[in-house]
Amino acid sequence: MTLFYFLDIIGIIAFAISGSLVAMRKKMDPFGVFIIAFATAVGGGTLRDVLIGAQPVFWMKNTDVIYFIIASFFIAIIFRKKLKYLNKSLFLFDSIGLGLYTIMGTEIGLNANFHPIIIISIATMSASFGGVIRDILCNEIPVIFRKEIYATACVLGSIIFLVLHNLNVNDAIIYVSTTLLIITIRLVAVKFKLSLPTFYTKE
Repeated sequence: MTLFYFLDIIGIIAFAISGSLVAMRKKMDPFGVFIIAFATAVGGGTLRDVLIGAQPVFWMKNTDVIYFIIASFFIAIIFRKKLKYLNKSLFLFDSIGLGLYTIMGTEIGLNANFHPIIIISIATMSASFGGVIRDILCNEIPVIFRKEIYATACVLGSIIFLVLHNLNVNDAIIYVSTTLLIITIRLVAVKFKLSLPTFYTKE
């Protein structure tokens, strides 16, 4: 098992649990919880594969992904009482998934020899689109469309990844440092209530 594959699986698990937590917060039945978990886990990667013309999409080629999502679904259900503080748990798993999917998208874009701007775009969509699908299905305004620093963290992480790659830094160091950077940006932004500027004024 390569580090890339390991991190990819961890990202899938994190997003699947994230989707499960949102669905349980909405008091959906078990089937609904599973559908939201599945859509959250594979939504971004599916969009990425469609955009770059990778057919069939990743989870159709590797059924292990489906098994990991099922396992994550059951973990979220079984330990739902220990994850009682759903908002904090959701934020943690969502941030982990965001960081890991960003480096997955960046690496795949690099392997396809895309222009850096395209790579960053693919990485950002890969990381954030699962959350967009999750929030829309759960009748919430997606986090990416609010003033929270969300997609911005993906963009910054992808840029740092490309810089380190061009400096010939070891891949393992790039994967770990970039993921931790994105997670840290999210943690700091929420902790200190940092957000993007808005043009709306308070009435």
